[in-house]
Amino acid sequence: MLSQNNHTSYTSGFFALLSLPATAMGFALSVQISALSWLLSTQYHLDIEQVGYVWMAGPLAGILGQLIVGLVSDGVWFWGGRRRPFILVGGSLAALMLLALPFLRQIGNALGLASLMGVAITVALVLDLAINVSFNPTRSLIADLTPEGPLRTKGYTWMQTVSGSFGVLAYLISVWQGNYVLIYLGAGLVLLGSVVPTLLLTEPRSLHPETAAPATATQVPALIKICLAHAFTWLGVQTMFVYLFAYAQYKLPGLDKEGVGQVIAISFAVLNTVGFLLPAPVLGPLAKRFGQVRVHLVCLAVMAVGYGLIAWLGVQVWVLYALMAVVGVGWAATVSLPFAILSERVNKTRMGFYMGLFNLSVVLPQLVVSGVLGKIIQQHPDKSLIFIIAAGSLAVSAALWLTVRELPPAPPQDDPFFGSGH
Repeated sequence: MLSQNNHTSYTSGFFALLSLPATAMGFALSVQISALSWLLSTQYHLDIEQVGYVWMAGPLAGILGQLIVGLVSDGVWFWGGRRRPFILVGGSLAALMLLALPFLRQIGNALGLASLMGVAITVALVLDLAINVSFNPTRSLIADLTPEGPLRTKGYTWMQTVSGSFGVLAYLISVWQGNYVLIYLGAGLVLLGSVVPTLLLTEPRSLHPETAAPATATQVPALIKICLAHAFTWLGVQTMFVYLFAYAQYKLPGLDKEGVGQVIAISFAVLNTVGFLLPAPVLGPLAKRFGQVRVHLVCLAVMAVGYGLIAWLGVQVWVLYALMAVVGVGWAATVSLPFAILSERVNKTRMGFYMGLFNLSVVLPQLVVSGVLGKIIQQHPDKSLIFIIAAGSLAVSAALWLTVRELPPAPPQDDPFFGSGH
């Protein structure tokens, strides 16, 4: 068993193992992003607006799932941990729902249901609920097992490095072998990645109750500012995730359904390649030197520019791929730095609750994207609107991060990644 008993525990192996549960959930999300819209539009012939409605299931699950599970996991202890039970259950359920995706019609027929939409929404709801049940505890686990400061930042940047590398693997499998192979392999990897590492990590029974002071008025406005800024980030990011298939269909002529699937997979592979290469070796040291908030908002500004250029220039496949690499700079920051920023501004004994609350800044924008933007994008003749919306959202997000105060540097720590603090 590995834990955080002393500084000698903070090895690269420890951080890699600590990252695997979140990686498993990220891989499940990557499979969903790569395959769900493609399956619904090309195999089940749902239109853009209907695809958006299916994607609404995830945010609805997230509103309840992450907030409730985060709150509960802060105060329970069974199966040898407070986060472990939720990761084990959520990971297993996510694997089963991935296996269900190619068989929506058969499932409906077996249950005597005539509505394919109803089956699709149900499977998507359970899949997203399973991912959400696990995602919050996997991220909270990193905060539980690392001290504040550079080691905490390292934990979250390593999370994205490992998770992002597997995300790239997901999209490459989709390109080389197709989405069906991706779904089947993904189910196995999600199950192994969520179960095995979770059983090897030892959670602390006590989360320093001496720090359990109520949130101050300063902490509350800071949390509100962070959530609002992050919400606009996800408004843009989710617009890309859900509707890139429509952009490929309408703006890149000559693609058949397999071609559209390949463009989506390669685009997200490029995005995630940058997303996993930057956090640990680049963003972590830059955040240590210049501050987490400053580095994050600059990355989001780069992402906004990338989205704007796709809307303007992305009418050829190679241009789209090149600009997705630019967008990946902001994606690398989005899936690593905000968790470190948040975790150092809230009470550690209630980390699960605050991570769940923070998740509202992800799922509420997702509801807007799925429930409102789908109809607007379907009716608009120029699908460049998808990336115009994304660019504007990221620009607003970067501006809002300017209002978040940078914290003073943490006490120096000995660490082989960031260097000696002495």
